[in-house]
Amino acid sequence: MARKPRIVIALGGNALGKTLPEQMIAAKTTSKAIADLVEEGYQVVISHGNGPQVGMINNAMAALSRENPNQPNTPLSVCVAMSQAYIGYDLQNALREELRNRKIMDPKVVTMVTQIEVDADDPAFDHPTKPIGHFMTEEQARHAEQAYGYVMMEDAGRGWRRAVASPMPKRIVEMNAIRALVEAEQIVIACGGGGIPVTMKGNHLTGASAVIDKDHCSALLAKELEAEFLIILTAVDQVAINYGRPDVRWLSRLTCQQAREYIAQGHFAPGSMLPKVEAAVSFAESGSGRTALITRLERAREGILGLTGTRICR
Repeated sequence: MARKPRIVIALGGNALGKTLPEQMIAAKTTSKAIADLVEEGYQVVISHGNGPQVGMINNAMAALSRENPNQPNTPLSVCVAMSQAYIGYDLQNALREELRNRKIMDPKVVTMVTQIEVDADDPAFDHPTKPIGHFMTEEQARHAEQAYGYVMMEDAGRGWRRAVASPMPKRIVEMNAIRALVEAEQIVIACGGGGIPVTMKGNHLTGASAVIDKDHCSALLAKELEAEFLIILTAVDQVAINYGRPDVRWLSRLTCQQAREYIAQGHFAPGSMLPKVEAAVSFAESGSGRTALITRLERAREGILGLTGTRICR
């Protein structure tokens, strides 16, 4: 029997709220859109961002270290692991409840704590650019540099923050387990926050002080699962060129070549739409019959039906 068509959905961390109460509400809304796709007969795998959540955890652990000199500083990789469980807990329970409300009485939903191997020699480690954590004064930033070995950066006139690398994902460590769960008809939540960044030293995995872009990680996950669709969710219905200008043009369909040309022309903002389009192209050109869709969460079902969103194909 042929398997169901497979979709990897990449949720943004901001779509899940910034506090525990917000997250619980957002998870219920998100679950309705995901349940729509399950009802349509798709096999769904979920990845998500964790920006607000990992920032909150990192700030809390840093405050604990400041208050208690005997409390060692918590590595960023551990904070990412915490965020995966924290988000997965709410999301899997909300999705299970939504599916049961729709008379799908034995929903199988599971969260996989996921590590992502990165290259220890990735050039990104030489140029940390991703600001994380709370804002500091310059004096506090200098102390963090000396006490913890952090790289600090001034962030848009708002204060100083820690800067970490954003290397490209190489390998999903738990890929065999994720694949087995998906093939067993489980709805899997994996690669949260872009995954826990690790490097391999012999047989030992070591956490890295880095943040992996969740869209690039989601593209890798979709490739490994041989998915038909990668849905990257954002705050707008479609991708646009000349965004924010009177001659803005919204795009319903792009070939990979067209997308690359628009990237080269600088139409997509770094840290915003650019990684989404790059990840979409990477997935779409990785095999025949693979389509990437960029749209809003609430329009995902319509996007799959070709009624909205931006489709990127070979």
